[in-house]
Amino acid sequence: MSWDAAAWLMLGGSTLLLFLGLPVAFSFLVINLLGALLFLGGEPGLVQLARNSVSSVASFSLTPIPLFILMGEVLFHTGLAVKVIEGVERLIRQVPGRLAVVAVVAGTVFSAISGSTIATTAMLGSLMLPVMLARGYHPTMATGPLMAIGAVDMLIPPSALTVLMGSLSGISISKLLIGGVLPGLLLSVAFVIYIVARVKLNPALAPSSKFTEYHGWEKLRPFVQYVIPLVSIFVVVVASMSAGWATPTESAAIGALFTMALALAYRSLTLDNLLRALHGTAAISGMILFIIVGATTFSQILSFSGASNGLVELIAGLGLTPFAVIAAMMALLIFLGLFVEQVSMMMITLPIYMPLVQKYGVDPVWFGVMFLICMQLGLLLPPHGLLLMTMKGVAPPQVTIAHIYQAVWPYVLISLAVLALIFFVPEVATWLPNLIG
Repeated sequence: MSWDAAAWLMLGGSTLLLFLGLPVAFSFLVINLLGALLFLGGEPGLVQLARNSVSSVASFSLTPIPLFILMGEVLFHTGLAVKVIEGVERLIRQVPGRLAVVAVVAGTVFSAISGSTIATTAMLGSLMLPVMLARGYHPTMATGPLMAIGAVDMLIPPSALTVLMGSLSGISISKLLIGGVLPGLLLSVAFVIYIVARVKLNPALAPSSKFTEYHGWEKLRPFVQYVIPLVSIFVVVVASMSAGWATPTESAAIGALFTMALALAYRSLTLDNLLRALHGTAAISGMILFIIVGATTFSQILSFSGASNGLVELIAGLGLTPFAVIAAMMALLIFLGLFVEQVSMMMITLPIYMPLVQKYGVDPVWFGVMFLICMQLGLLLPPHGLLLMTMKGVAPPQVTIAHIYQAVWPYVLISLAVLALIFFVPEVATWLPNLIG
């Protein structure tokens, strides 16, 4: 079979099965079974498939995924995440769209101590959306910031999807985690600026309301008591990696242990909520690891059939500049984000993208951070963005799906602007990893 026919079978077949609604793991399992029979020698190919399945999830580099997810689950189920919101709210004075600004700032803090975008969005939506609607906020101004800042969770470490991408692509996990910090903070600042400017132009979107203003120690107490200790988790995780004291796996273990120690110190960790946190961690981690089972064989079959090399040589033969190739890659990722979720995007594209990155000598951290932003956009893009569905699930009935679709577009455009900034100024993504590396 020619390499182009193999590419159509493997890439086209997996994409078709995803569009038909077959779960990600089973889509790739079906294609892998077919590919093993055709390209890996029949029965020996099936034996190799089984071996790859075991070795792919036995990798020590994947250990941070459940540990990062556990950190967020513990904070969510112990109620410490609520304390973060209270600590941030007391510090922010009266500004246009104050509650939306509080949501963005609190979401940024929570992103630094949680490894799950869905948990961040669900928590903020459950806690802050009813309050904003009750104070007269338009549904688009109430829901937009909550979804947008939930997506930023993917960029700011700890991030389970960043670890997964680093493992699948071969990019340094520690540099990829650290490379997302500055772009994530830039997005948060841009969201705040947009909210304040938008509400100034149209105050009816977020009517100002009276709030209890605290002074002195009462204003600082929740921030000092809860926010600073919890943010120290982020400092411990990033500092231990950047200083070379610990690997990403060891840093994740330190972060998980530190999170549970803080929850115990606050007397918030009970056997019941610990079991719920462990159950949530097992469910999410199991889903991710089961998908990874298909990744190694899928890439191996693409390479063995000649599809990977054929596509790379075809693209290289077009005479495009490296910048043009990378731009086309990002455009394809954004298009895929309209239809498929993030892990599927990685599995479909990375086997083709990474050989091109290596061939053109592109900085893998720069490429990886832009890849993450494109996946973050996929969380927000209608009609199937995961965070849109999450918000609809926690929103009251008066918030329609049309409101949610309308609310998210300004933040999508801001994210595209930050993506363009990183594309033309790579140092935005690479400066911090290079500085500490």
